[in-house]
Amino acid sequence: MQPQDPSEIAHQLIELRIEHRDLDAAIAALAASAPTDELRLKRMKVRKLRLKDMISWLESKQIPDLDA
Repeated sequence: MQPQDPSEIAHQLIELRIEHRDLDAAIAALAASAPTDELRLKRMKVRKLRLKDMISWLESKQIPDLDA
């Protein structure tokens, strides 16, 4: 179920941006640790890319469709 109401979209965007930011910090911390878990790091990066795609999609939903 995808949000259709502009306020729901805005709220979901905020949540996704927070999760994306937190995941970015976690990736940086994991990469800085001495014995790096490469599989976990790769999964986190894939999740971060999915979040970025979801954010982009929701941002595009906020742009009104204008008929020319």
